[in-house]
Amino acid sequence: MKHTIIKDVFFDLDHTLWDFDKNSELTFEAIFNKSHPTIETAAFIEKYVPINQACWKLYQYDKITHGELRYNRLKHSFDALNYAISDEEIETIAQEYIQRLPENNHLFDGTFEVLDYLNQKYKLHIITNGFAEVQFKKLNNSNIGNYFQTITNSEMAGVKKPNPIIFEYALDLAKAKKESSIMIGDSLEADVEGALNAGFDAIYFNESKAQVEQDIKQVNHLLELKKYL
Repeated sequence: MKHTIIKDVFFDLDHTLWDFDKNSELTFEAIFNKSHPTIETAAFIEKYVPINQACWKLYQYDKITHGELRYNRLKHSFDALNYAISDEEIETIAQEYIQRLPENNHLFDGTFEVLDYLNQKYKLHIITNGFAEVQFKKLNNSNIGNYFQTITNSEMAGVKKPNPIIFEYALDLAKAKKESSIMIGDSLEADVEGALNAGFDAIYFNESKAQVEQDIKQVNHLLELKKYL
């Protein structure tokens, strides 16, 4: 059922519009081919993805710092592979990864089409927990930055999703009202529950088709947003 009162649509970026997993794998492949050719990227990624998710969850709740996130996700992944590497080499990879990541700009299927569609009807915005400098590069390099009237990141707000303060910050920046706003993102906890707890509606981008409660609005493909908006 289409929403009739919505005026402002807020998107998450990574894993929602910007294909983080694909872009991340390409970035690691380029780094390893140059500096650590004995590492099989696929084997590394298999270890890295769940470790990175666990580290981000700790970072999301301020249990580790930005620097610890960048180091731990690599250190723990190399340890899981039994690959000997120094802290200095890890720091070099961490820095190169952040620099190279926005150079790969694969988006989820339907991104441009759905943004073109929504942009005619709503004001579009971003709320992201990602690092400010990197997120701006991703938006601009992938040619989607111009769709969004405001971009809120956790560094600006001082807190991360699902903390309601970041949603309040984003609403204030956008000059939007809760009752006429909706959040779209891939994380049930950070995006959907975060927005709902902050007082506005949400749609779960469930590309993996995970089992969720029936009362949660969800789409498996971005173009399915047309049935709600």
